[in-house]
Amino acid sequence: MEIAVIWVPDDIEPLEPALSACFYHTCRRGYRLAAIVRAPREALEQTMIDVEVDVVVIADRAHLPANRSPRIEVAPELPAHPLPVAGSQARQMASRRCRPHVS
Repeated sequence: MEIAVIWVPDDIEPLEPALSACFYHTCRRGYRLAAIVRAPREALEQTMIDVEVDVVVIADRAHLPANRSPRIEVAPELPAHPLPVAGSQARQMASRRCRPHVS
């Protein structure tokens, strides 16, 4: 399982849409979430030094730095209906599968 860090630059407002998109992407990809960084790029770089990171997830291409390592992925916007509108048991199972693993 790959280890992910969600990065939302500290000047992004409101936070919730970006964070929701990143959580959803992390869940869908099956990443283990190691940290959420809401700070300038330098703090993200320090987190990447302190924690083994396979991927950084961001909410918008505009947040991409010029030189990026490790890999950085952009989480797409949340779909109108992210979980199937099936029975309640199917929704419960889907929500359990989509919980990011936080260490």
